[in-house]
Amino acid sequence: MSDTPAADRVTFVTIDEGRDGQRLDNFLITHLKGVPRSRIYRIIRSGEVRVNKKRAKQTTRLCTDDVVRVPPVRTSESEAPPVVSDGLAERLARALIYEDERMFIFNKPAGLAVHGGSGVSLGLIEALRVLYPHEASLELVHRLDRDTSGCIMVTRHRAFLRRLQKVMVQGGVEKRYWLLCQGFKGSERRIEAPLLKMMQGNERVVRVSREGKASVTDFRLLERLGDVALLEATLGTGRTHQIRVHSQFGGFPLLGDDKYGSDRGDQRLQALGGTRRLCLHARSLTFKHPDSGKTVKVTAPLDQDFETILAALRR
Repeated sequence: MSDTPAADRVTFVTIDEGRDGQRLDNFLITHLKGVPRSRIYRIIRSGEVRVNKKRAKQTTRLCTDDVVRVPPVRTSESEAPPVVSDGLAERLARALIYEDERMFIFNKPAGLAVHGGSGVSLGLIEALRVLYPHEASLELVHRLDRDTSGCIMVTRHRAFLRRLQKVMVQGGVEKRYWLLCQGFKGSERRIEAPLLKMMQGNERVVRVSREGKASVTDFRLLERLGDVALLEATLGTGRTHQIRVHSQFGGFPLLGDDKYGSDRGDQRLQALGGTRRLCLHARSLTFKHPDSGKTVKVTAPLDQDFETILAALRR
């Protein structure tokens, strides 16, 4: 059976062990390089893509020896692979802070989404697939909000992705974040509050709710800067917008947070004269490498905007 996508004929792909457990949509995004995500989701919904001769959802997990029917898909000029500007290519080259034969860790710039979709044509993973064309299986290990900067892990092999995600699920990856907020009292605080994802109009938001998933964040004071505090947050769980919502719930919203922040925080940031940005940075990752067993600790330097805001506060 063919393993090569074709624009003029149906192809059939037999899933090998390296792709066992991968979601159908993520498999197709990698397999059909250059085809927009919107087109991929359309051919799944229409039933043109089949798994073992049956219709499947985008969230279907593939298993070894599954046979995926891939319809002929043409890439028009308007839907050509994304173009990565020289400026972005240079930023990402500087952002690489760890590399081995299994994975990369980047210091993601604030403002860059981790993947395309919802009006974003080019995200980090799409840009990396253009910049590293010889890498056949680049995959995000986890997510960061678009406006959050800092450590993001990308694997180079599907089998390693599964092993590293298993380590994460078991709590074996320590993530520490730095943030600027107002209203934090004391030196340490733990927030345990369940979080629920919901839609508010066309926007996805997260709220503290008894119906939500259990969520824990530990906050520690690093530096007091007048009415602003520089904190370190350690995640006990990894929920969407967890630090931002727990900070808001605890009465110390982040500076520059247009979704969960405060007008007072906006005014404080404006008065500093710095670039408006979400003051949240994924500072470090520590974990035991699934292959070598060695402890990996990676720290991401603050970007210029965050440093400028800090310098203004210290004055």
